Amino acid sequence: MVKKPKFPSELRSGPLSKDWVLIATGRARRPETFKKEKKKDCVAPKKTCPFCHPEKEEPILVFAKGRKIKTHKIPKDWQVVVLPNKYPALIPSRILRERKEGPYQIKEGVGYHEVVVTRNHIKQMAQFSQPQVKEVIDVYQERYLDLMNEPFVNYVSIFHNHGSEAGASIFHPHSQIMATPVIDPDLNRAVISAQKYFKFHKKCIYCLMNDWEKEKKERIVFENKEFLVICPFVSKTAFEMIISPKNHLPYFERANEEEKKYLAEAFLVALQKLYKALNNPSYNFYLHTAPCDGKNYNFYHWHWTIVPKTATWAGFELCTGIEISTIEPEKAAEYLRRQ
Repeated sequence: MVKKPKFPSELRSGPLSKDWVLIATGRARRPETFKKEKKKDCVAPKKTCPFCHPEKEEPILVFAKGRKIKTHKIPKDWQVVVLPNKYPALIPSRILRERKEGPYQIKEGVGYHEVVVTRNHIKQMAQFSQPQVKEVIDVYQERYLDLMNEPFVNYVSIFHNHGSEAGASIFHPHSQIMATPVIDPDLNRAVISAQKYFKFHKKCIYCLMNDWEKEKKERIVFENKEFLVICPFVSKTAFEMIISPKNHLPYFERANEEEKKYLAEAFLVALQKLYKALNNPSYNFYLHTAPCDGKNYNFYHWHWTIVPKTATWAGFELCTGIEISTIEPEKAAEYLRRQ
């Protein structure tokens, strides 16, 4: 009998992005080695922090104690406030001009760029209570519903950068919302793949993957009545997590109160486990949901992705686009479950 060779790695690919990820099992690290002594981000003084003193700004939206406040001024008891970004990457316009330059296509940077600020200067979402996380989710949804109806908006991107390694230029915890006339290319690839799978199999590929994860139970970090938190089979980074609805839900903006309550619980548990497991790492999280361009996306399945900064891209990743993850998602999920 020929002995099967033991390979030092394995290449994994998923049915949506078609991207490849190299899981370096041969040089894999133990989960606890990711809990390194972290270089602390420099805490800016509250006196000079622009987000600690937003009273001079005219808010787009204000939440206080779980409810929306109708005001043109920021009240003293504010908890979450949405402000226009002072240095926007996109600006509103009634006209979207397009042109061609040689073989290239150009659109003006029309859209919206907003900042979602939580009150506490230091506390991040991993340190919130569940109602506080739910309040942030309410704000995300409220702004999504408004922005999706604005002219030239075909996609609304909601994301959060925590820590300087993840691109947070201001220490005070905040998220960003960008509404654009173009659809995120990564999402677009997933949408096309999900549509093809649905046409051929008459099933949602995300529901199929969720069912498979529930059966295997290897990569589930947490689950409640409505949501799964999973370290995906094709994890692009070590300890990546996806928060996915158990039911087939294409549109995040249509989430009801019960779904948002369970989403807040899943979000909080995932971030708390990451905080404890990796000693408060830098991370990004972002939403992928069906575009708001008026087309039918009933085959899609919205979800949030949490990506901790556990590695730096080098030559191989840059030239091939194949990320190397130095821990198997199965081991990462097991370690996170124990936290």
